[in-house]
Amino acid sequence: MVEVAGERGAANVTVAHVVARAGISRRTFYELFEDREDCFLATFDHALEQAASVVVAAYESHSAWRERIRAGLAALLGFLDDEPGLGALLIVDALGAGPGALARRTEVLDTLIAKLDEGPRSEQKGSSAPRKGKGAVNGASASLTAEGVVGAVFAVIHARILERQTADNGRLSSLLNPLMSIIVMPYLGASAARRELDRPVPEARKPRPARSNPLQHLDMRLTYRTVRVLVAIAQNPGASNRHIGEQAGVHDQGQISKLLARLEGLGLICNTGAGHNRGAPNEWTLTPQGQDVQRAIGAQGGP
Repeated sequence: MVEVAGERGAANVTVAHVVARAGISRRTFYELFEDREDCFLATFDHALEQAASVVVAAYESHSAWRERIRAGLAALLGFLDDEPGLGALLIVDALGAGPGALARRTEVLDTLIAKLDEGPRSEQKGSSAPRKGKGAVNGASASLTAEGVVGAVFAVIHARILERQTADNGRLSSLLNPLMSIIVMPYLGASAARRELDRPVPEARKPRPARSNPLQHLDMRLTYRTVRVLVAIAQNPGASNRHIGEQAGVHDQGQISKLLARLEGLGLICNTGAGHNRGAPNEWTLTPQGQDVQRAIGAQGGP
């Protein structure tokens, strides 16, 4: 979903596009998702969970409002650099994915607005707080100011992501100081905003190597039964044909034997038991390639 939404735009993605890219059957898709929108929302939630895991940890590592915001923003920009597909889905693709995705996105922005709004008043109470008329935000205008600041920051990030999709315009992490300047200006004044522009920025991290999709070149359609068999072997290494069939819900021993033989031929599983000796049970386990495929299935919400 991340890949095809980035290529086609979320509004133009169909179930057929997703299953073709994933190398699975439509039946497997509908065992996992109600429809295309349900799949997109599950992907959005996955991307949000990944982003939140780094942003929240960075935000909570500081106590002062300004440092919390700076650390959280730096973590977000780093995530968008490291995971451009997931980042584009959250920031750009969600806008065209229907009312459900827009509602999810609004919830996220409302949370960020609340976090931005809750802290600066306490910082303004310190000796370095700007005087009235020099950047302080008070009263009912505070929430509206936070909404405007978050909107401005995400508008800049949105534009840069769109530019990056058509040309190599550098890493988003370089926006840290300018965006922090925008954020602190209405709360702490022009002097504080200028100081943010001059602050040292974290050393640029090396881009993560692109991760290959182990399902992309798999010479086999992953039906629901095939997925269940792989999961059963992962959960029961060394299991026999019969045991795997019971765990996967494939009770015809002829069918389970054919499925296991095909998976073995693809190099996804291997027989570590006596196997072919008369009367000796097979003992199936995943190969390293099979482990990669099984993990990819799990990451995509497989059974």
